[in-house]
Amino acid sequence: MCGLTANGVAEREDMLAAAVVEAVQGTGAHAGSIFLRSRDRRSLILATTCGVPPSLLGGWSLIAVSSPIPVAVAYTTGRTVHLANAEETMRRYPQLAVALPHAFGSCSVPVRARGESFGSLAIVWSASPGSAGLSKAQRRHLRTVAGRLGDSLAELRARTGDPLECQPGTAPVEVPAYSAAAVQVGLFDWNLDSGILSVDDAFCGIFGLDPGAFDGRADTLASCLHPGDRAAFRACEREAAEGRITARRLRVRDRGAGAERYRMVELWGRVPEADDVRLVPHLVGAVVDARAGSAAVAAVERLPDGLFSLAPDGRVTYANRRALHLLDLSADEALGHCLWDVLPWLSDPSVVYRHRSAMISQAPSSFLVSRPPDQWLAFFLDPQPDGVTGRVVPTTRPSSAGAVPALPPTSAPASAPARLGAMYHVLQLSSALTEAVTTRQVCDVVSDQLLPAFGGQQMAIYVVRNKSMDLLHHTGHHETFLDWLQGVPLHARLPGTETLTSGDPLFIESQTDLARGYPGIPAGPVSSWVYLPLIASGRPVGTCVLGFDAPHHFTEKDRGVLTALAGLIAQALERARLYDSEFAVAHGLQQALLPHRLPKVPGIRTVARYLPATSGMDIGGDWYDVIPTDNGVCLVIGDVEGHSIAAAATMAQLRSAVRAFAAAGHAPGEVMSGVNRTLIDLDSDLLASCCYIHLDAHRGHAHAVTAGHPAPLLRQPDSTTSALDLDVGTVLGVDHTSTYMPTRIALPPGSVLVLYTDGLVEEPGSDIGMGIDRLRVSLAHARAGSLDELADQLLHHARGSTYRADDIALLLTELGSTPTK
Repeated sequence: MCGLTANGVAEREDMLAAAVVEAVQGTGAHAGSIFLRSRDRRSLILATTCGVPPSLLGGWSLIAVSSPIPVAVAYTTGRTVHLANAEETMRRYPQLAVALPHAFGSCSVPVRARGESFGSLAIVWSASPGSAGLSKAQRRHLRTVAGRLGDSLAELRARTGDPLECQPGTAPVEVPAYSAAAVQVGLFDWNLDSGILSVDDAFCGIFGLDPGAFDGRADTLASCLHPGDRAAFRACEREAAEGRITARRLRVRDRGAGAERYRMVELWGRVPEADDVRLVPHLVGAVVDARAGSAAVAAVERLPDGLFSLAPDGRVTYANRRALHLLDLSADEALGHCLWDVLPWLSDPSVVYRHRSAMISQAPSSFLVSRPPDQWLAFFLDPQPDGVTGRVVPTTRPSSAGAVPALPPTSAPASAPARLGAMYHVLQLSSALTEAVTTRQVCDVVSDQLLPAFGGQQMAIYVVRNKSMDLLHHTGHHETFLDWLQGVPLHARLPGTETLTSGDPLFIESQTDLARGYPGIPAGPVSSWVYLPLIASGRPVGTCVLGFDAPHHFTEKDRGVLTALAGLIAQALERARLYDSEFAVAHGLQQALLPHRLPKVPGIRTVARYLPATSGMDIGGDWYDVIPTDNGVCLVIGDVEGHSIAAAATMAQLRSAVRAFAAAGHAPGEVMSGVNRTLIDLDSDLLASCCYIHLDAHRGHAHAVTAGHPAPLLRQPDSTTSALDLDVGTVLGVDHTSTYMPTRIALPPGSVLVLYTDGLVEEPGSDIGMGIDRLRVSLAHARAGSLDELADQLLHHARGSTYRADDIALLLTELGSTPTK
């Protein structure tokens, strides 16, 4: 694992196992898991499980960090994700609920230290509808366990160099769920020279002795046995002296049930070989009390119903004779196997689903199934964290209104059951693609999902432009991956074009296979390739290519899943390309409505920025303007509600109205009142906010009015920054008689005035006042060499965000100490 020594691997595994057990036991959950980051940081990989076998997790053993899945969200955000029940899971994480539609609650927390995330810890519990989930104390316990684990892992890395990573295919550490032991085993070491026995507490418990009071003498043990077995016990010592292996069945007095009641135990022992004949001979071994297990088996065998026991992963660990008879199996055929793998008439995906549902939700499940030719059986599954107890009984053909769900008769082969892994990848990618709007977002989603899921290192998407291949997206560390495909005509005999013209995916598992099928094509450092044709509505869109640094064998399941995913990618890409074209047209129109350049005004410097929203292609109504007048300059910023052509048209009309009123020499309050009446007269049913400032740079003051718009910020020459306390008037478009009172502002030379729209300071679920204060602090601490740099710094966070729900307009004005030429 990651180049560590055996001791380092063992130490890490012990840490993970101890943490997941403490998390499960401390919260009352029935299962838990720990995921660690992959080397490329694209994925979270299952490292440890408790109470749930990895086989039940299917595709969830490897999760892209960008996935909207709780363990990934906890890892990327550093926050706890608590889902009290199935209803909350469906509401907040529908992708998880669709893939695992079971009645369970979950809580995922990050495993991190000093701000660095190493992975996530998650637990699962059975949850009825409406249940409240974990208490605050339980969630605090879970975060504490994860925090201690993070600190321990960080210390391990500092000491051993462990990178704290997992690679795909790494076998996770499995910690079984707690299960009461049906068999007691006690250990002993009998010194044959002295006759003294050294025993453990379990040994004393089997013989009914106090461990602290046992004197170690063989006679004391013999007194606990049935009188008829004491000679056989003493014979063990003689046989050991002769070097023979000892095995005896002995009756031990059951002290809690009266002097005449005994139970059977078995004793095994042997004398260890020793090279030095001078060493004292010892008889070492164990005594086994299997009374509970034996009694339970005997009772179950007497029942008329078929009973069986399944391990958490579905393998049969026990079946009574009646169950074997009803299933028409021998013990050898059943034990160690999943019933749906050995019985064709049970190989329905619903059977696998019901077992998985029972284990994950810890809720009983039942169903009817027909055993050919016409025998109907009723199955009942009763889960516990350590496995499932099953009951099977013969029944009659169900009616349509039967209480127990019936599965249709089937003769499918044992390979028929659908596995969660394949379905997970399809569901996950299709869900993520529904949220991807632009071609860039689609490409990012595809690379984030496909590469970790199938273990690839390179990905390229080529699209068809002018009947030739054009690179749209590439990810991976080989910069020249598939450079030879760029500009190739669609009719060329190459893997990237032939797969598209034929419509059939191409799987190349080695460089030898590539050279055999397409001689002369450079392989580079890549060893295996997948070429997926992207075809939407019968039209070739492009080719998606995955590259693998090491030779890769593609199973039938891999090929089927990738082929299915190619159709999803093609449809999403075609939709995104259409969106990109319409988006470009829409925002080109919006940019045409804004000033192409700001006028140069003596005594001040102005800079403006505009960022469109990232969601939706409709045009917004944000605008800004700088209007020189005979007695100064007017600064304007406004925002018409909504995103539509109507909002943009209204914005254009209001901008023209402001310029007309300002050019006529009206005072600020009169300008705003006139614009308000104009909006009402347009009868557009839209509202708008606006801030209008008339500035006299030579006198160092201004008069400002605002109609429901966020307050401007003013940074003084000493960097003291505040939001202006203006008389806020009614938003535009509400009342024909609204008036707007101007506020006088002192503007010393070197000060900076910042006007903005609410898209810069508003965040969902947060008060806008907090956003304004964050912007004020950023402005106060910004260190920029120019007004342009200052504007870019204020927009740095917004530019880096992948999601902006609203447009952003920003207008900065700096008063110079001398008039600008």
